[in-house]
Order: sequence, then C-alpha cells, then structure tokens
Amino acid sequence: MSEALNYSTYLRLDGLLRQQSPRSATEGAPEHDELLFIVIHQVYELWFKQMLHEFDYLCTLLRQNQRARANHTLLRLRTILKTIVGQVDILETMTPLEFNAFRAYLESGSGFQSVQFREIEFMLGYKRANMFKHYPPDTFGLERLRCRFEQPTLWDAFLAFLALNGYPVPVVQLTRDVTQPLAASAEVQALLIDVYRNDAAVRGVCEHLVDLDEGCMEWRYRHVKMVERTIGGKPGTGGSPGAAYLVATLRPFFPDLWEIRSRL
Repeated sequence: MSEALNYSTYLRLDGLLRQQSPRSATEGAPEHDELLFIVIHQVYELWFKQMLHEFDYLCTLLRQNQRARANHTLLRLRTILKTIVGQVDILETMTPLEFNAFRAYLESGSGFQSVQFREIEFMLGYKRANMFKHYPPDTFGLERLRCRFEQPTLWDAFLAFLALNGYPVPVVQLTRDVTQPLAASAEVQALLIDVYRNDAAVRGVCEHLVDLDEGCMEWRYRHVKMVERTIGGKPGTGGSPGAAYLVATLRPFFPDLWEIRSRL
C-alpha cells in the first residue's frame, strides 16, 4: 500500500531539505553564512523554473489572442520579479568578510553559469550563440538551453498577437531569424504608436510588457549593487567578469516599447 499523501510527501521535503550541503563543513564547522548563500540561490533557481513555466504559457496565450489571461500572467511574472528582487535584501545582510569566509569553497562555481537564467534571457530575446562556450558538454540543462535558443521569443509571440488584432506587422518581423538578438524596428514602433493612441486594450498588454522589462532591469540593477557591495570590483567567483559584466547588461529587452515614449 502506498504511503498516505501529506504535506511532507507532497512537497518531497525529505529530499528537498537534504540539498543544502555547505562545502565549508568539510573542514570542520561550516561557515555560518554559507547555508544562507545556498538557500537563496536554490530559491532563485526554483523561481527561474516557475518564470520559464509562465513564459511558455504566456506565449501560448498571446498566440491564441487570450488578452485577459495574458495580462494576468504578465502580472504574475512581474510579482515574481519583485519577490526575487526582495531576496537581494536578505543577501545584503551578509558582509564582505562573511562572504569571503567561505568564498574559496565555491571554486569555479558562479551564478554566471545559471542555465535557467540564460533560458530566461533567450526567452526575452537576448540571444547570443557565444554563451554556449561557457558551458561544458555535460552541463545540466544544456540541451534545454540549446532548444530555447532555437525557439521563438516572447517578443515573437507578442508580434503574432499584434497581427491577430489587425495590425500589419511586417512579414520580415513575423518570419525573422529567432536565433538573433532582438533589434529595434521603426516599422514596429509605428504600429505601437498607433496602438498607444487608439487601442486601450492592446495598449494594456504593452504596458504590462514594459512592467516586466522594467522588473528585469530592476533585478539586474539590484544584483549589480549587491555584487559591488560584497566584492567591489574584484572578478566574480571562478573568474567570471563580476560587476563589470553585470553593468553592461543593464539594458531593456524590448527596445521598441521604450523608443516610442518620446514620440507619444
């Protein structure tokens, strides 16, 4: 007879709570703050998983012209972003000395290597084939990342949504090479200006996309400041670029929605 389902077995807590193993414990008592560092980053990965789940659903909704449900999902994604930004506050309770007490145990491990975060970037149109050189062939999730690289982005689903709502999206945009990073389009911007001036319903979806984009930039900004606060200008763990690289990523994913602001 199978075990009766309860809170613990449903959430598989026995396995989940065994996944935090501070490496500093191999040389005696573990450094106090390493557990916090592990828990925060594992929670980030769980939220990334949920965000990817929501992004895939959102793309389906947009392509089915389910505007109300798409808006609801965009709101959920924005709320998740606010939650992961809030987790930075917890990380910032750890001083540079407390982080350095266990930093060497991380060896070559770095948040730069998060496959799921790269998936999110690819989903939002920030695709770079050269990112794959940073991952050994046996990296967990690498095949999933390759598939994500080949798939249409959220912006492609949004363009399909515009077309479903009667807007003459240029064919070159609807059939673009989805492995290329998004670039601003004067033709799409002209359509968006029309949307903003004359179509409140579709404009609402646009504004939710701006909220999402702003939330992503907020997350990046807080991440940059947290890294600078913790390690200053030093290279990141494992030789990653550290704060200098993160500063360069402070850019919008959806440039067309930002470019039109000065023309409305």
